[in-house]
Amino acid sequence: MHDQPLAVSALTPLAGALRAEGGLDDRGPGLAPDYGFEFSAMGTVCRLRLCADSPQAATQAAERAVAEVRRLEIKYSRYRADSIVSRINAAAGTGQRVEVDAETAALLNFAAQLHAHSEGLFDITSGVLRRVWDFGSGRLPTDDAVRALLPLVGWHRVHWDGQAIALPQAGMELDFGGFGKEYAADCAATALKSVGVYGGTINLGGDVRIVGPHPDG
Repeated sequence: MHDQPLAVSALTPLAGALRAEGGLDDRGPGLAPDYGFEFSAMGTVCRLRLCADSPQAATQAAERAVAEVRRLEIKYSRYRADSIVSRINAAAGTGQRVEVDAETAALLNFAAQLHAHSEGLFDITSGVLRRVWDFGSGRLPTDDAVRALLPLVGWHRVHWDGQAIALPQAGMELDFGGFGKEYAADCAATALKSVGVYGGTINLGGDVRIVGPHPDG
């Protein structure tokens, strides 16, 4: 997750523009309008499209959702020295076990399940390969460069007991990028529901979450 400031853009009702964007049709009288918001988070452009009774209600809901995304970005970004992920990574190879809270424990358990179900293909320790695998360069890393990093990759190497975690070798690291935006979208959806949003979409750089049924069916 990239560390970038969040800013909700000026409120823009989208009801008239949805058709041109290939989205929802015009609603007709008596139905709540759509309101759109755009902000930057986790290294990407994020958008909210919310059905609410008024611009004020939509703004309040959007601010709640953005705050939740921001909370998770601060907590789990590997680009922030004070995040829990960075603290775990900084302790790699020291023998130190880092205790985590219930939310982080649930995410680590989820990562373990994904690793098992994918037969090891999904692995939150594989982010170290970014050191040689630059997708923006247009070049593949050499086999030797990849092999040199493989001893740092492998969830099976991680010491995780459900309450505390340790990375046994210096240079190992965790990266929640494989599910971070998806989890943030789910949490933002929960925040929106708590303030009475009828429905809408959360789009965090292509990771999309639908919130409730559309008011006009």
